[in-house]
Amino acid sequence: MLTLRKAEERGQGNYGWLKTNYSFSFANYYDPQYMGFRALRVINQDWVSGGGGFPTHSHRDMEIVTYILEGALEHKDSMGNSSVILPGEVQRMSAGTGVAHSEFNPSPTESVHLLQIWMLPGEQGLPPSYEQKLYPEAEKRGQLRLIGSSDGREGSVTIHQDLNLYATILHQGDRVVYDIPPNRHAWIQVARGTLTLNDLPLKTGDGVACSAPETLTLVGSEEEAEVLLFDLA
Repeated sequence: MLTLRKAEERGQGNYGWLKTNYSFSFANYYDPQYMGFRALRVINQDWVSGGGGFPTHSHRDMEIVTYILEGALEHKDSMGNSSVILPGEVQRMSAGTGVAHSEFNPSPTESVHLLQIWMLPGEQGLPPSYEQKLYPEAEKRGQLRLIGSSDGREGSVTIHQDLNLYATILHQGDRVVYDIPPNRHAWIQVARGTLTLNDLPLKTGDGVACSAPETLTLVGSEEEAEVLLFDLA
């Protein structure tokens, strides 16, 4: 059974420099029906204006994934990492026992569009760590590319949780199929574009939960789509 979380029903925030949509309860948005899904705690779709950003702040015991769709995001943290994250790149930061970081849009004029994803770790008190990897569009076009996993296989970033995270880019008529194994769960998040999931029309910002063995068939439609698929314990 598929449960649709419509884009327009998400929480919203507008802070001037930041416009965001919350799939799950976050900051001043609270909905007891949407506190997360399995290990997924946060999926925020953010637009950060030129020159805007998140000043230094701290996290602990959280797996944080940043997925850039447009623009660039500059990252600095207390582990000594300093980088710029670009479209196609995935950043994974394990906050563990504690880390402080900041994220800014280095462009004075262009906005940056991203998904900020938080997941509960399988174990608390881990040492903080960081990864950043590029996944070219060709590796995602018309197929599921593993970009995050518990063991870092196939070049994916290592997320300290029992999950597999896939990304795909679908043009009209492209088709990918994923079988949810028994005792597993799936969340599908549409980062941009349109598609159908088992004949259910989806658009930018929609999310879908599934908590039963099922074959998921994703088919591209009129507008090129970029989709994340979480396979969760």
